Parts: sequence; structure tokens; C-alpha cells
Amino acid sequence: MDIQELLTLTIKNKASDLHLLVGLPPTFRIDGALRYLTTYPALKNEDLESMIFSIVSPEQKELLLSNKELDFSFGYKGKTPQDVGRFRINAYFQKGTMSAALRFLAPGVRTLEELGHPKICHEFSKMKQGMVLVTGPTGHGKSSTLAAILNEINMTKSCHILTIEDPIEYVYPKGNSIISQREMGIDTHSWAMALRSSLREDPDVVLIGEMRDPETMSAAITLAETGHLVLSTLHTNSASQSIDRIVDAFSADQRSQIRIQLAATLKGIVSQRLIPKIGGGRVPAVEILLGTPAVAANIRDGKSHLIDSVIQTSKDLGMITIDESLSVLVKNGVVTMDDAKLYALRENELIRLVG
Repeated sequence: MDIQELLTLTIKNKASDLHLLVGLPPTFRIDGALRYLTTYPALKNEDLESMIFSIVSPEQKELLLSNKELDFSFGYKGKTPQDVGRFRINAYFQKGTMSAALRFLAPGVRTLEELGHPKICHEFSKMKQGMVLVTGPTGHGKSSTLAAILNEINMTKSCHILTIEDPIEYVYPKGNSIISQREMGIDTHSWAMALRSSLREDPDVVLIGEMRDPETMSAAITLAETGHLVLSTLHTNSASQSIDRIVDAFSADQRSQIRIQLAATLKGIVSQRLIPKIGGGRVPAVEILLGTPAVAANIRDGKSHLIDSVIQTSKDLGMITIDESLSVLVKNGVVTMDDAKLYALRENELIRLVG
């Protein structure tokens, strides 16, 4: 069984993900739904091992077998010009057998307009310092949004962009900036070391693939405090929840200081979901939070529960709640009300807004 053929089919079927598990045929995720590739037989463990080992280096193979999991990326060029892209891959073991989840990353970096984001998102690429977060569930376009903002900086500014990723996802075209991309395990041994040394690498913009622990969060805030623009992601469902996640990651005696630092550095949060479109495809519904004085005061005072109200009353500044974004998509006939309800934070508010 040939991994190259499966990668080509993933691209041709416009799938966002390919799942490979023993006992099941290859499985695509298309527009958020899983679909078996029924023309293929159920996979055997030897099939999985052959496919995965064919696209990893000897060092990566050793890490996978010893650690039982491995994150890596793979640049793919098929037989036609259309069959090109990168795959972000997590190979892992389950029930003692090899498995893999492969996320397709289309070639090139799409713009914010192409992704369907509101114009206010362009403001994030114009910022000189502070922290901008893109949040949402796994598989809902956070990496694409960050890449769009980063590439806009690349094309419009002359600066040094440093990314720390696990693994590298998008490769950026030549622009006005220089870009250093560091991959965990290949270019650096740990997040802590990479973040610590970043201050000595003269960056203007730092992209941190994911703020996954207090150490990463603390380093990101410090970078933002010292005059850098920091971009990162969190797996949270709303702007206020993102703030709580960061603060709650620290011990009780540290939280007051973290709130003060976060209030001073947070410039914006884009919280997004990809909603199935009527007729196929997916479209983003987004919540936009801007780091205004009112937002900073609520963060500093530990009143993150009031931030939703600030967003609702700051439409003139470009802020929008996820429920308002969903209501616009429903009214414009882009998504169904039933699908919108599945992603709403407050279903009653969505119903009221749609009228």
C-alpha cells in the first residue's frame, strides 16, 4: 500500500485530514466529517509501518519507536502540479499498533480575505509589540489564520520574524522580512531553550506554535513586554476563556502579577470555528477581542466574566462575539441555523440575533 497515493487522494478529495488506523480503511475528514475510503481494504499494522517509515528519517524512526509518538512535517510533490503541499503528521501507537493523523497544509499562504476574516484582523499585522492570540478547537483553522497575519507582516514590513513550531507548518514566500523557522527536535531541543535564546536572536516578531504550559506562557508574555510582537495559539472556545486559561495555568501567588502583565501586553484575540457551508466547504465564524483600556482593566481586576459585555458594546471598534458572527452567516444564507446552533456559545442569544 502506497502512502504517496493516499496523499494524492487527500489533496484531490479536498480533505483537511487523513487518518490511518489498523483495522479500518484510510479515512478522510472532509468539511469536518469523517469518510472512509471504501475502495481501500482495512489497513494492517505492516501497512502502517511501511507507509510511515517511508517518510521519516532514521532518527525520527528511532524517536517514534522509543517515545511511541512523533510530530513531524512532510513536504509532498505528487505527479502533477496540483498534487503539492505539506502535511503536519502525528504518528502514534494505539492498542499496540501504529497509527497516524495527517493534516494537509495547502501550498502557499492564503490571505485574511481568502480565509473569510473581517477587515479588523489586518490591524494585528500592523502592530509593533504586544501579544495576539488565535484560539479555537483543533482543526478549525488557527494555523492558517496565524500564517495569514504573519505573511502580511512579511510582505509589508522589513523585520526579523522568528517562529518556534512543532513541527514547521507553513513555508513563507520571499517578502520584505527575513524569517527564521525553528522546528522542535530538529533545530532546537526544547521550547524553554528556544524561547530563552530568542531574545538573543534579534527578532521583531515571534510566532510560538502553541502556548501549552506556564513556562511557554510566561516566556511569551515576557517577549511581548520587551517590545516584540508575539503571535500564538490556544485551544479555548472564547476570548474570555483564553484569558482564564492563561491566568489559571499559574499558581495562586503568581496570578495577580500575570493579570497585570497580560493586561499590559494583550492586543487582541481571534477565537474562531469553521462552520459547514450550505453547498459544501467551511467558513469561519469569529469572535474578535481588542486590547482596549476597558478590556485591560477587567483583566487586571480579575473580572474576565465582564469581557463578553465589553465585546458586545464595542462593535464600533471592530469587536464581535461568536454568536453575532454566526447570526450574520445565517442571515446571509451561508450556513444553516441548525449548524450555527452547534457552535454558538449562547444559543438563546443566537436565536435573538437572527430574529
